[in-house]
Amino acid sequence: MIKNFILDTNVLLHNPQALYSFADNTVIIPITVIEELDKFKSFTDRKGMHARQVLREIDGCIKKGALNKGAKIKSGGSLRIDLGIAEKIQNLPQNMDFNANDNKILSSAYDLQKKGETVFFISKDLNARIKAEALGIKARDFEKQKVEYSSLYKGWKEVNINTKLINQLYENGEVEVKGYTFYENEFALLKANDSGNSSAICKYDSIKRKVVLLKDSYEAMQVFPLNLEQKFAFDLLLNDSIKLVTLIGLAGTGKTLIALASALSKTLKQNVYSRILVARPIIPLGKDIGFLPGSKDEKMTYWMQPIFDNLEYILNKSAFSKDKNGEVRNTADVIDQLVKSNHLEIEALTYIRGRSIPNQFIIIDEAQNLTPHEIKTIISRVGDGTKIVLTGDPEQIDNPYLDANSNGLTYMVEHLKDIKIVGHMFLSKSERSEIATLAAEKL
Repeated sequence: MIKNFILDTNVLLHNPQALYSFADNTVIIPITVIEELDKFKSFTDRKGMHARQVLREIDGCIKKGALNKGAKIKSGGSLRIDLGIAEKIQNLPQNMDFNANDNKILSSAYDLQKKGETVFFISKDLNARIKAEALGIKARDFEKQKVEYSSLYKGWKEVNINTKLINQLYENGEVEVKGYTFYENEFALLKANDSGNSSAICKYDSIKRKVVLLKDSYEAMQVFPLNLEQKFAFDLLLNDSIKLVTLIGLAGTGKTLIALASALSKTLKQNVYSRILVARPIIPLGKDIGFLPGSKDEKMTYWMQPIFDNLEYILNKSAFSKDKNGEVRNTADVIDQLVKSNHLEIEALTYIRGRSIPNQFIIIDEAQNLTPHEIKTIISRVGDGTKIVLTGDPEQIDNPYLDANSNGLTYMVEHLKDIKIVGHMFLSKSERSEIATLAAEKL
């Protein structure tokens, strides 16, 4: 039986390739959706880019059939534009607002349902889905790129083995652990399961098919790990062979701090990378940083203040806060000097689209507000010799059409967890302060 999938505007803005996600069934786009896409196409943010891409995709289907009857698409199904909104909206219950675009879109699904067709209304908007269900229409979120956050890969596990094997690990630096499956770059806390009290921390080596003992200490710009998970994270951040690192955790777990410390160490002290690029998506403030006063640089100062706070903390702990005479310098001046010398670039994520970025240490902060499609776009900007780190808290999402299961950060963690040049760590312990820990755990 051919099913009819009616797509809301937000689905196409979320993922321009959503048109091809419904196999050999019929995809229906109400004309109201086309009109909304037309309004978005002039935007300079991700919505504008996605709107333009969707319209190009639809335009490409014209050669394969009339859009008012159904044009063949590459998924094997057909695409149809529904034009008859004006008549159909009159069939909705009279207490609904006939001028609301959501209701105009729903009228297409409602009309088909009344004709006995199998209809699914696909929307990222919870309110629109509720109204659809109230009308008796089967409503679904767009779930093609969802993962289960509650069971997300953590990056490490606790392993119980006998004391003899732990002793062998300390003697040889490596040991084979049978009965457990490890992913690439996964860490382990080995604990004795017999009468011994010994333990060890290690990392899986897929070439040797053994776990390898980790070194005792890690440091970057006089910043040291405060717990086991931070220690694992430092190992990933300071390892030049790992090109992509994801750090997930609640507020105060140190994600951004240790990423910045590692970036500064690798760039300023070891000269592994030529520059640090820090970027954040501009979700909570609206469509663009135009809502903030001042020039672009002044707006970026407002928006990037959390980054500057972390930089000040790191620089105050390191030798870079002192001049040649040992006098303490103003950290704001040090940051300004790093920017002017081209060692540090702080940018809104909107403005890195289209760039090719080689030999840099990139940090994408607040990455939980990005869609899987946006994450893919960002990673495709990475040039030769570049390391990219994405940090975020999927439990604090500002994008109204994403949640902990559908955001690009968790999607990427799940799909890249067994790649040799990729590492991930879930940070669960807040180290910011006692009150921050209390808030993270109790509120």
